[in-house]
Amino acid sequence: MKRKLIAAIGIAGMMVSIAACGDSDSKGGSDKGADAKELTVWLTVDAQNNWPELVKAADEAVQKKHPGIKINHEYYGWPDKNAKLDAVLATDKAPDVVEMGNTEMLPYMVKGAFAPLDPAKFENSAAWLDGLKASVTYEDKTYGVPYYAGGRVANWRKDLFASVGVKAAPKTWQELTAALDKVQQKQGGKFSAWYQPTRDWYAAMSFVFDAGGAIAKEEGGQWKASLSSPESIKGLTEFKNVVDKYMHGDKTKDEADRYIVYGQGNSGMIFAPAWEGATAADPKNDKTGKLKGNVENFVAPGPSGKNLPVFLGGSDLAVPVKSDAQDLAAEWINALTGASGQKGLMAKGNLPNNKTDLATLKNDPATAVPATAAESNWFVPMAPGWGQVEKAQVLQTMLQNIGTGKKSVEDAAKEADAAIDKVINTK
Repeated sequence: MKRKLIAAIGIAGMMVSIAACGDSDSKGGSDKGADAKELTVWLTVDAQNNWPELVKAADEAVQKKHPGIKINHEYYGWPDKNAKLDAVLATDKAPDVVEMGNTEMLPYMVKGAFAPLDPAKFENSAAWLDGLKASVTYEDKTYGVPYYAGGRVANWRKDLFASVGVKAAPKTWQELTAALDKVQQKQGGKFSAWYQPTRDWYAAMSFVFDAGGAIAKEEGGQWKASLSSPESIKGLTEFKNVVDKYMHGDKTKDEADRYIVYGQGNSGMIFAPAWEGATAADPKNDKTGKLKGNVENFVAPGPSGKNLPVFLGGSDLAVPVKSDAQDLAAEWINALTGASGQKGLMAKGNLPNNKTDLATLKNDPATAVPATAAESNWFVPMAPGWGQVEKAQVLQTMLQNIGTGKKSVEDAAKEADAAIDKVINTK
């Protein structure tokens, strides 16, 4: 899934009147707009370019049940969508369905921008992937429906590892580090056996969760940062060990150009969204001429002895609280994200929104790796002030301080906890 999720982190002051505009009941049943004659659906260009037939099928399913209904579609690029959404939500012309990156949901839910939904009305909701379910849940209410997902996997250069006698993808942390040690020794100190950008907090938090830690925990309705807990410190230390031993690039960088660096041939492995390895091997990015057919995804083992938990990126579909067709909007969402829609989305290379379908992908060699990796997943704290934490780049700063040696793991984690605690409970 080649796209970035654009976090909605700069909209703390948006939509001041929205919360007062909803008339949905607290159980997620709106009883609103069931007889509407028109539906407006906002999706990103991913749907327009990659699966227009699935959108058409959802339209037809709703039109069959509601003859004469008009369904309008508007498509937006990820960088543009939220600015347009914020503007329209301040008016009375809100769309009825809107696609959101799952990291974008939280501030809108906090501000009351989306109508609560009844999960029972959506197919496979009882089996939604944990990380995706978390992205649409706030204060025990559901405000969206998971659409599709993409996870992170390890990707290695088979030729480099074969040159040191490693011909099968590592299954354990011990096997992985032993293989990396051999490649690192052979290639020398300017080479990154594992190119792991220091500021990549998605990867770092996978180590934290693998060790039993967490970014923050909720207790009694309040969130408290927990990066300095013994478990989190253990995970952060494991991450630092990776950066110290195998990452010999710029330790102040994030992951934005990781696939480009990988394509330059200066590293043997990455841990990244599943599309990055193949993109690095594209002739446009492969500066070595050796990557095509020579890079391979595999499930990243973690130091705990289990698979490394992965952050699940993806999209959700939500119904703005100002929609005049909330019930029909929910029907349309179910038509797109239900059993038939998930089958179509999986055929396009996406991970499904539920564990039942995910299990079927494990039986296909072409999809077994990302499906298996996605079984163990995590998501950000669904706290009202989480957007402010992301905006301030608290985690990235902590990781850079750790990776560059500016601060110890313990001191950097304590500083991050203090910064998180100042804002995480603030709406």
